[in-house]
Amino acid sequence: MPESAAAAGSGPVGEHAAVVVPLPGATRSPGPDPAPVTAMTSLQVLRSLDSGPKGLPEQQAQERLTRFGENVLPARRPLSWPVRFVRTLRDPFTSVLLCLGLVSAAVNAWGTAAVTLVLAVVSCVLRSAEEHRADRATAALRELVATTATVLRRSSPDAVPQAREVPVGELVPGDVILLGPGDLVPADVQLLRASGLTVHQSALTGESAPVAKHPLDATDRAGPAVRDAAGAGAGVLARPQSCFQGSSVATGSGTAVVVATGADTRFAAAYDRSARRRGASAFDRSVQGISWTLIRFMLLTPPLVLMANAALRGRGLETLPFAVAVAVGLTPEMLPVIVTTALARGASLLARDSGVIVRQLPALHDLGAIDVLCLDKTGTLTQDRPLVDGSLGRAGEADPQVLHWAAVNALWTLQLADLPAPDVLDEAVLDAWEKRSAQGAPPCLPVEAYDAVAALPFDPVRRLSTAVVRRPGRLGAHVLVTKGAVEAVLERCDLDPAERERLTALADRKTADGSRLLAVARTERAARLGPYTPADERGLSFLGFVSLHDALTPSASDALAVLHRRGVTVKVLTGDHPGTAARACRDLGLPAGDVLCAEEIDALSDGELAGAAGRTAVFARCTPAHKARIVAALRGSGHTTGFLGDGVNDLPALRAADVGICPRNAVDVVRETADVVLAEKDLGAIDHAITAGRRSSGTIAAYLRITLSSNLGNVIAMLGAGLLLPFLPMLPAQVLVQNLCFDAAQLAFAFDRPSSSVLRGPTVLRPRDFLRFITGFGLLNAAADLATFAVLALALHGSPADGQAAFHSGWFTENLLTQALVMLLLRTGRRSAWGGGGGPLRAAAAGLAAVGILLPLTGLGPLLGMSALPPLYYLLLAGVLALYACALGAARNRYERIRGTS
Repeated sequence: MPESAAAAGSGPVGEHAAVVVPLPGATRSPGPDPAPVTAMTSLQVLRSLDSGPKGLPEQQAQERLTRFGENVLPARRPLSWPVRFVRTLRDPFTSVLLCLGLVSAAVNAWGTAAVTLVLAVVSCVLRSAEEHRADRATAALRELVATTATVLRRSSPDAVPQAREVPVGELVPGDVILLGPGDLVPADVQLLRASGLTVHQSALTGESAPVAKHPLDATDRAGPAVRDAAGAGAGVLARPQSCFQGSSVATGSGTAVVVATGADTRFAAAYDRSARRRGASAFDRSVQGISWTLIRFMLLTPPLVLMANAALRGRGLETLPFAVAVAVGLTPEMLPVIVTTALARGASLLARDSGVIVRQLPALHDLGAIDVLCLDKTGTLTQDRPLVDGSLGRAGEADPQVLHWAAVNALWTLQLADLPAPDVLDEAVLDAWEKRSAQGAPPCLPVEAYDAVAALPFDPVRRLSTAVVRRPGRLGAHVLVTKGAVEAVLERCDLDPAERERLTALADRKTADGSRLLAVARTERAARLGPYTPADERGLSFLGFVSLHDALTPSASDALAVLHRRGVTVKVLTGDHPGTAARACRDLGLPAGDVLCAEEIDALSDGELAGAAGRTAVFARCTPAHKARIVAALRGSGHTTGFLGDGVNDLPALRAADVGICPRNAVDVVRETADVVLAEKDLGAIDHAITAGRRSSGTIAAYLRITLSSNLGNVIAMLGAGLLLPFLPMLPAQVLVQNLCFDAAQLAFAFDRPSSSVLRGPTVLRPRDFLRFITGFGLLNAAADLATFAVLALALHGSPADGQAAFHSGWFTENLLTQALVMLLLRTGRRSAWGGGGGPLRAAAAGLAAVGILLPLTGLGPLLGMSALPPLYYLLLAGVLALYACALGAARNRYERIRGTS
């Protein structure tokens, strides 16, 4: 959109710093007093680089390649599978298991030690393998990126230069390259020649509109405003003579000299700044909180058991294995396996069904925990394609004549100017005129009826285009039709200062409402044979404005509504004009409210920004630093944030967010930095990823609540029984077998599909919530265990069965049956426990109950110190379990009510 480059909607101009020419005698760093490119003409730059318009000889290019190195970004070495495996050992849950295994081995509880250590290793293998697979998938995306550039090279200093394709990595400072529509700019360059050249810099600035570029020498004809923009006072990325790696050519063509490659480019500088280590993610914070809660319980349990038995029963260190077994019984041994399997399974399904790659497994949990999603406007909410709203006369009234003359300009400029690629604004104007013509005959001549005479195509210095046509039957007169940037057209019209000021104010009001404006003017001159030049664009009669807006992404409105229902707040962080951003949001049904601009953000402290960020939906004119600061403020105020970006300008914000998200066509360094890679830049794909994250997190949360509450109840009952009974309430071997049965059944959680209620809002593992849950339900479980003691006393009274072995059998059976009940009732609630869903859990619970009833009756029972129980026990136990199930259901319903109102 070259004609809109200077109109409303242009973005930030980048950082204020000088681009430095790497002098020929330098190595990777320039000399002590390098000459800034912005102070040099094209000829001076070529001389400083010891190059010329014909490019470098091959031999000199090879010498420079050896001196400066390849034109590639500093590589981040991928982690090998063994290194990744070792790093997974630092996971807090895994560390807890390893410590327990070592303690168990220290007290000669080899069975417990073996089980816990095997579970830790299995978890590490699963996690490292899944993340290694994701890294391979991300690396494969690099093959989709173009890797060649067109460069002028000479076989010898006196030879004729030849244009040929060379790998981008072989470009060196001093190379002369050719740029055309669609080309990626392969290095930082300064223009030598250009024709209608505009480039997309959104990967660097976030600015949606292409930016006009021209050689520095052209500013001599451009007037003081453009000369100032090209000088040292302007932002680097706004300087019209420079193009930067990471941008792409929108229209026109050009010849440029390479001034910086590899690590010296601004692209690489942004990449390096983003490489700082990110703080703890939502998953890390949750895991650490829960792990420390478990560690405190486990550290307290063995000393309490030892002291209580020593004080009340006179037992010594012989109870140490039992004390360690109690601590192990409190620990959810399967937690690392369940977490890793649930996340890996969710990531695999997401990659298979939606083409979304999760590069770090914990990022899937964080996706489910996201409550604020930050994104840019262009490519997500809007397409990079303008649409015409209408045409306005001088007084602001609707005037189809303005659109008619704009279409005349667009048609004959496209026909006569021989542009390298059609201008999207011209195409939008012609599309709008064709639609109007199809709706009824407009009171104008068809645009094709005019005879074409000449065209002055859009020029980034003039910021307008002119078509010269002849009306049918009017051989003695030519009509000059001009359209372009409002300021450029107005200054070429015959207007008194008051009228010019009024029209400028009208344009400003329309721009503030989110419109992009093109001004249209014309004049009639006597026919002539000589050529037309920009000097003829004077004394024009102003006609009015053509109003345009960005086309909305078709799926954006529905996707935003779905995210709102999911409890995700969307915030737009853009480099565009505030009116443009606000209008796009309003058109999509996203309340824009008051837009916060960059200068207002700069005036706020971090604390003030945190409050303002929570209230504001749209942030405009944002630089990369602004985006990162906004995301950090939201995260610091307790939100779990996601950021969707695709350009190097988004790297700081991607690093600042809990979850960095990018599409697969993002620049390479962004894909390397992001946690999640989407098949395309689509909010619908993000919704799929969030849904997968919440399902995996819901599974993990359900496992934690059920297992920890059940384990805590068992530990409380075990401590009580140890104090009341003259023998150990359960032998270490029985504790080990019971834990193995629990662990095998709990593996079903990894394959469970949680209820749809987990999709309604962010799923966060909050340690305080878990502590309240497991304490309440753990005490309820302990009450069931104590009731079982009474049942055992009643059933075994007067029984010939061995009291100690029978007690062990009875409690073993009750523990497995209550665990099966808890798995069913606390997962879904009483009303849906026996309905659809939860197939793997129902099967696991049934198997666990069967083992609890049958194992003491088999030949393994006596080997484990258990004996058969009288039938009366089972009848009384059924009554206890029925009461326990009712209490569980009532407590669950009360918990849900309290949680729903909090």
